[in-house]
Amino acid sequence: MPYAKTGGLADMVGALLRSLRLAGNDVLAFMPLYPVVRREHTELARIERLREIPLSLGGAEYAFSVYTTTLDRTDIPIYFIDCPAMFDRPVLYTTDADEHRRFLLFTRAALESCRRLGLAPDIFHCNDWHTAFAPLYLKTLFASDASFAKAKSVLTIHNIGFQGMMPSSAVGDLELGLAWTQLDQADLTRGVINSLKTGIKYADRVTTVSPTYAREICDAPAGMGLESALRARTDRVVGILNGVDYEVWDPRHDPYLRTHFGVQDLSGKQVNKDLLTKAVGLTLPPNLPLIGMVSRLTVQKGIDLLFEALPLLLQTREFGLVVLGSGDKQYEDFFTDLAKAFPGRVAYRAGYDESMAHLIEAGSDLFLMPSQYEPCGLNQMYSLRYGTIPVVRNTGGLADSVQHFDPSSGAGTGCVFNDFDVPAVTWAVNTALDWYGNSGLWHVLMQNAMAKDFSWEAQAAQYVGLYKGLAGRT
Repeated sequence: MPYAKTGGLADMVGALLRSLRLAGNDVLAFMPLYPVVRREHTELARIERLREIPLSLGGAEYAFSVYTTTLDRTDIPIYFIDCPAMFDRPVLYTTDADEHRRFLLFTRAALESCRRLGLAPDIFHCNDWHTAFAPLYLKTLFASDASFAKAKSVLTIHNIGFQGMMPSSAVGDLELGLAWTQLDQADLTRGVINSLKTGIKYADRVTTVSPTYAREICDAPAGMGLESALRARTDRVVGILNGVDYEVWDPRHDPYLRTHFGVQDLSGKQVNKDLLTKAVGLTLPPNLPLIGMVSRLTVQKGIDLLFEALPLLLQTREFGLVVLGSGDKQYEDFFTDLAKAFPGRVAYRAGYDESMAHLIEAGSDLFLMPSQYEPCGLNQMYSLRYGTIPVVRNTGGLADSVQHFDPSSGAGTGCVFNDFDVPAVTWAVNTALDWYGNSGLWHVLMQNAMAKDFSWEAQAAQYVGLYKGLAGRT
């Protein structure tokens, strides 16, 4: 949700909530009360009957309180679980030894809050490993609670690479009593408990964030060890592509842009390109193409391919590059050194800046996403709406949202490459740069891209259909 963000999950949950509510559904959400939320949202109100509620984890005693507000521009209640001992830390996600305890507490506190508030949801929608024990808790700890008797659970996998592993010695932290026998016994023998695998086994429905990724993770290597657990389900994993919040990500009214533009008048795109190059210190002539990247700098994002590809491309082709992101030091160092090696043509900004992210989408000509795997991805869909042509690998949500352009027919919206290697990404960038050199062809491609519609209305309807099917209301 927009209150605390490290990636696309926040965008997805906030937009899905709004779309579900606009369609007439009653929805609410829970999240931890992180320090950033406490600092920036003084409007939060404490719920007095949910104050200092005791909760035990493996013999350790904690207490949580609950604060609430409504999601911006909606009447959707958002509940924040306040437990400073667990959530008052410098970052949202940590590598601390008690990381699993933080989200076990959050999950149980959310369920306990629903019980104490008299809420009886038809569907509990859980996201990633952090709340993956909720389906099992509903079938064990909360099974006798009448308000949850008809409740069903949905688990959405946003990135199967993060599974919430904990040592088997943490079994007491789960507070399952005799129900600990429902855990994966083979994993326990190996000395581990896998949160995400538990959710996959006990959720009433498992979804992920694109149809292609749903197919990919049912086999190795994309399943990252969980492919057997996914295939063991009697139903198939449902892939629902994330949508885009066009109230925020649309060049016609983007709140972060000083100059707007649209498919009928593209003059504003050059204005934004000029503003972008000036803001990051590039001296790129206006007729040369500019490639943008906004990314977490991790191995998943395919940055390794660029170590060899980008220096050679910059030596042989005329274009500029602007990169916004942070992550592994080796990748940050690479882009820092690249900017020094090509002054005026390459700019790197560490960290994340929402305004700069929007300006990169608006001012770039191409957007590079060479991901090793990509469950959904949002930036490629943002790019399409801004006429910023995505150069992407044929994987996950990238494959579902970008169609390779065919100059002979004029169909397609971007440049798609298949193999995860240096020659493939080099070919893709060269191909897109060649298209840019043909102004008539490029105009067709931009028009195609900007015509695509990935609004949340259709995607939310798929979730509603799934929810109704589980609740027996089809």
